[in-house]
Amino acid sequence: MKKLRILSLPYISWVCMFTIVPLLIVIFFAITTPSGEFTILNISNVGRYFSVIVKSILLASIATFISLIISYPFSYIISRVGGKTGKIAMMIIMLPMWMNFLLRTCAWMTILEKNGLLNKLLVYLNFSPVNIINTKIAVVIGMIYNYLPFMVLPLVSVMKKIEPSVIEAAQDLGSSGFSIFTKIIIPLTTPGVVSGVTMVFVPAVSTFIISRMLGGGGNLLIGDLIDMQFLGNSYNPHLGAAISLVLMVLILLCMSVMNQFECEDMEGKLV
Repeated sequence: MKKLRILSLPYISWVCMFTIVPLLIVIFFAITTPSGEFTILNISNVGRYFSVIVKSILLASIATFISLIISYPFSYIISRVGGKTGKIAMMIIMLPMWMNFLLRTCAWMTILEKNGLLNKLLVYLNFSPVNIINTKIAVVIGMIYNYLPFMVLPLVSVMKKIEPSVIEAAQDLGSSGFSIFTKIIIPLTTPGVVSGVTMVFVPAVSTFIISRMLGGGGNLLIGDLIDMQFLGNSYNPHLGAAISLVLMVLILLCMSVMNQFECEDMEGKLV
């Protein structure tokens, strides 16, 4: 036991230095004035940006839901195919992650802008061009593209654990495809769904590069507000820390709700 404690010291030190200490600094800035006096004014001022917070949660939720709808059947196909085909499919999903985040977002600017590739293709096909860049739709597209792999990976992981014999047994007992999907596949893949939703929603709700590059100045999200308070003209690290603290609490609440779904599913299996 003593040896185990000694081996764990580097990890404990890492957590304290890069997790606990920065968190305490954020809390300190959020509840103090520039002179160091205690105040709750910073946290109360976060309410002025309520509409931005709601918009951030809404767009992140839409992007997460669409990512789940796209990833679920695709992940199931990959998990059933296996072999080289499955590995190639996973490589295609992960390939964009090997490029810089800014480059991937700039690529979508080139595609969605007024004279971009999408509108050139529509004009070539005798359709009217569309205005997508600098809109909420463009922000959601950017979120889906950048965070889709985080939904696919946990889903593929849990779907590979579903034995084909389980599905074959259900078919032999006369279960329909819909019944197999709702009563076997969905319950068994709930942990992957919870992990994927969490891994997509958390970075999506706090993003600022995507909204700035694809959404323009009129589609600010909560991540943009935090960035402006620390690096922008409206420099106010205390308000920025308060907004970060509120965002962290919201994310923790969302994660607790998702974990509750997973716990209820596990209890159902035990029963």
